[in-house]
Amino acid sequence: MSLDGYVDFDRFAPDPALFRYFIEQTRKTSGSIYGPRLYELMSYWDSDAWNQDGRAQDDLRAFAEAWRAMPKWVVSKSLKEVGPNATLISADFETAIRKLKAEREGEIEVGGPKLAAGLAKLGLIDEYHIFLHPAVLGRGEPFFAGVTPKLRLVGSERIGENALKLSYVPA
Repeated sequence: MSLDGYVDFDRFAPDPALFRYFIEQTRKTSGSIYGPRLYELMSYWDSDAWNQDGRAQDDLRAFAEAWRAMPKWVVSKSLKEVGPNATLISADFETAIRKLKAEREGEIEVGGPKLAAGLAKLGLIDEYHIFLHPAVLGRGEPFFAGVTPKLRLVGSERIGENALKLSYVPA
């Protein structure tokens, strides 16, 4: 999230320290739930486009491997199919997400502010992790798109020189 509260996946990328943090986080997570736009952006890692010259950096390879191995669920009525290790949820996403939460051990991430807002309204988000970047975007999707949950800070962590991870739970 930018300092002014926006998410825009096309406007800034993580620095090396944050990228390495994301590698470890992706390795440890039980899975991720995506909306269609973010899933299409992240599905880049299913191809080998990131390794165009055949000499990819170790961190790029590590993230691609972790992302490919992680189970993914994509909530979308517009997509008709998803890639490897992904499941499409096109109807009754509330029931599907409740079932995932009941059946899976560990942390399941949610990607995309609109999807997160829908899940927040249903009381399906247990903890928010905000990665605050030193950028002012002035536009994009508001991080809390259409929802204003009451939150309680439960942790903070500096990641590298440029990012702060803030952890909140519903109050």
